[in-house]
Amino acid sequence: MDQGAPAASLLEPIGFEALPGWPEHDHSGALVAFRLSCREILDTGTGFSRPVRLGGQRSSWSELCGEALAAADGRRFFESRFRPFRVRDPARPEGLFTGYFEPEVAGSRWETPVFRVPIYRRPPDLVAFPEAERAGSGPAFGRWVDGVAKLYFTRREIEEGALAGQGLELVYLADWADAFFIHVQGSGRVRLTDGGTMRLTYEAKSGLPYTGIGGLLVDRGILSPEAMSMQAIRAWMAGHPQEARALMWENQSFIFFREAVLTRPELGALGAQHVQLTPRRSLAVDRSWWMFGTPVWLDAEVPAGDEGGMRPFRQLLIAQDTGSAIRGLARGDVYWGFGEEAARIAGPMKSQGRMTVLLPIPVAEELGLP
Repeated sequence: MDQGAPAASLLEPIGFEALPGWPEHDHSGALVAFRLSCREILDTGTGFSRPVRLGGQRSSWSELCGEALAAADGRRFFESRFRPFRVRDPARPEGLFTGYFEPEVAGSRWETPVFRVPIYRRPPDLVAFPEAERAGSGPAFGRWVDGVAKLYFTRREIEEGALAGQGLELVYLADWADAFFIHVQGSGRVRLTDGGTMRLTYEAKSGLPYTGIGGLLVDRGILSPEAMSMQAIRAWMAGHPQEARALMWENQSFIFFREAVLTRPELGALGAQHVQLTPRRSLAVDRSWWMFGTPVWLDAEVPAGDEGGMRPFRQLLIAQDTGSAIRGLARGDVYWGFGEEAARIAGPMKSQGRMTVLLPIPVAEELGLP
């Protein structure tokens, strides 16, 4: 997609009355999640550290964020301080929306005969290379070897011991697949053998390319596109443990974590905005297009969980996260929370839908939008 395309060609102004379900929606829930973003914008402004095509200036967010912290009526606040724009993505007119969640597994702080699969902290030799080192196909992340920028270790190399003996192990799990899906989701909850729960949150990535193993299973005729889901992948892996290990290695990307001490256990791990994610309210977006904190009205269908089939999902979400696979103007990943119900919805979710962004009025004016 042309990053230089004018904003007016990508965003169609509409009225709030054009959003199906808007009048009866629970705007207060969205306002609570938006306040988390606002506190971060006012204190740090993580999202403004890099260019964001349709994000606006931090100053254009600050005043309304101050108002959000004191607002009593969510609907009135959003309608008075934002303008809605239907997203028109020429590369993906129908949009694509998936789901993610926080896996919960058993584990131990110490290696045992049962718990032998490590989750690692960020290694000290993993660095982000200067822009000059990224010319052509140069890596954005990697390690220095004799003064030369090199790719970091692959998933297979790490799992076969490339980082052993450095004291980087945070926690040990029982199964390679459990660790892999925590990597894919970017966070996790580990029920410790000595009691309590460790909250894992994303710290860094190796910089090697991400490969979706579900797509590989479809391409090889092992699973059909219609049957594809996280649950289907897990079932196949459980029945083919040796082949599954080799399949996971084909995704060379590797994620490093840190233990997070979070103040609100009912919320999720920290997203890329450095705020705790809110189940069914937080959205991962392409941060090259959208500023963290942007409210997004999503009109789509999502899996109905235990009920089977699909159900309408019309919800005001807040952009608070991103991900390696989340690329594009009308692309989003809904955070569903944690537990079995969240997994049943997030795992198979792959929905078309209409995405409407709510831009602060000063940001819309900056972008030359009506």
